[in-house]
Amino acid sequence: MYLNLQQATFDYERLQYNTVVSSGMKMLNSIEDAGEISAPVRLEAMQILLHTLYPVVPHITVTLWNELGFAKRLGDLLDCPWQAIDPQALVQEEIELMLQINGKLRGSMVVASNADNATIETLARAHEKVKEFGEGREPKKVIVVKGKLVNVVV
Repeated sequence: MYLNLQQATFDYERLQYNTVVSSGMKMLNSIEDAGEISAPVRLEAMQILLHTLYPVVPHITVTLWNELGFAKRLGDLLDCPWQAIDPQALVQEEIELMLQINGKLRGSMVVASNADNATIETLARAHEKVKEFGEGREPKKVIVVKGKLVNVVV
């Protein structure tokens, strides 16, 4: 949620409103994908979503703000300060890397965010997609782009 808030804040500063709406959609998807979460966490997520989308779609966000009871607790949406980004919430334990085999996207893999290149390379070589699309051959080279992708050359 906070990663999307950070992106939306950056997009507002650059006047990129279409990507702000995209960030709002990602926020809503993350709320829906969260499944069973506590009511306070869900309310905080909705508060962040409504506050983020307010400059783009003010009428509906104000209506939702009032209907969800935020106006009684926090006051008018117009008067609320911009949501502060919690640095602790931005820390990710795991990241998803795109997995390419011979330059073609074949899947993804999840690794620890602090994993070094050797660990990522070992995990990539053992990945089932590498075995499937590598047709049993041993990879010649593994290229790791930190935080983004792994390309296995077979």
